[in-house]
Amino acid sequence: MTAGTTGAEEVPEAHGEWRGWREAAQEALYGPAGFYRAGPEGPAGHFRTSVHASPLFAAAVARLLCRVDEALGRPAPLAFVDMAAGRGELVTGVLAALPAEVSARTRAYAVEVAGRPEGLDHRIEWLAEPPRGVTGLLFANEWLDNVPVEVAEVDAAGVARRVLVRGDGTERLGGPVAGAEAAWLARWWPLPGEEGLRAEIGLPRDTAWASAVASLDAGLAVAADYAHTVDSRPPFGTLTGFRAGRETRPVPDGSCDITAHVALDACASAHAARCAPDRTPSDALVRPQREALRALGLTGVRPPLALASTDPAAYVRALTRASQAAELLAPGGLGDFGWLLQPVGGVDAAALLVDVADDEEQ
Repeated sequence: MTAGTTGAEEVPEAHGEWRGWREAAQEALYGPAGFYRAGPEGPAGHFRTSVHASPLFAAAVARLLCRVDEALGRPAPLAFVDMAAGRGELVTGVLAALPAEVSARTRAYAVEVAGRPEGLDHRIEWLAEPPRGVTGLLFANEWLDNVPVEVAEVDAAGVARRVLVRGDGTERLGGPVAGAEAAWLARWWPLPGEEGLRAEIGLPRDTAWASAVASLDAGLAVAADYAHTVDSRPPFGTLTGFRAGRETRPVPDGSCDITAHVALDACASAHAARCAPDRTPSDALVRPQREALRALGLTGVRPPLALASTDPAAYVRALTRASQAAELLAPGGLGDFGWLLQPVGGVDAAALLVDVADDEEQ
């Protein structure tokens, strides 16, 4: 077993029953006293996403929505669906960045388990589930990493077993992984028979993503998240916690975020497999956030120093913009996030990403 795992007899009953990580995290994050329902500040009080890093992110998403709009022939209404909307920061920023003509046709939806924040723009519909049958762009920024999953760990005999957890975060191994979960591991995250190796079983995320994409009649669904692919799975998994801006041990008691990186390649395949016979899946793309944002106009290019002499205020504004863009594009940081672009109804995802001048390592 890995460090921190133990036998049931060593843990007091006060810490609650043994449960799989999926059930425990579901209650800790989304239950009545869950992490995502607490506090007016929402997730922004505990961690910083691309949305919080700079308004440039929302502006880039607005630019993508405009490209989807053009590809769809400028429909009315045009939907923008913000999955896991937090306190509405992204959808608010997108509406503010849209050209007036596009904004006038846009219906904005925020999908979130927490209640509607006070003072939110009246144009934004606040929903617990994504609207069905809409046409436009569904954007899920750091949603799938918070869809709870089971964790598997290889025991001394080389068998992959479910990891069980109690309310204080103490773990032990349960029964062998079987059925659809075992099939998912074999296809998407094969575990060699080496004791202590771990994996997160992404099946619930595949299902959640396929359902979200199916809510679109036509358009594009994008998942932007911490990610890995089958050729680069981390040997000990990625399950972790965040509290007050710091990474911490994941404890399913509602006091911290519980997250794990996403197998975006599996999510893309899951949507294709679940398409109805009369709906042919379009080609999905997985791209680094750095590449996607550059294609949407962000470069991180610093302004010429001469501007500081001729127009100091403009220089400061441009320098601030460049600094914010550089953070969103940074290798080893937000720039390494994965974007899964899943087109629906004949939209060409590749055509929506128009290259701009490459500004390597900004």
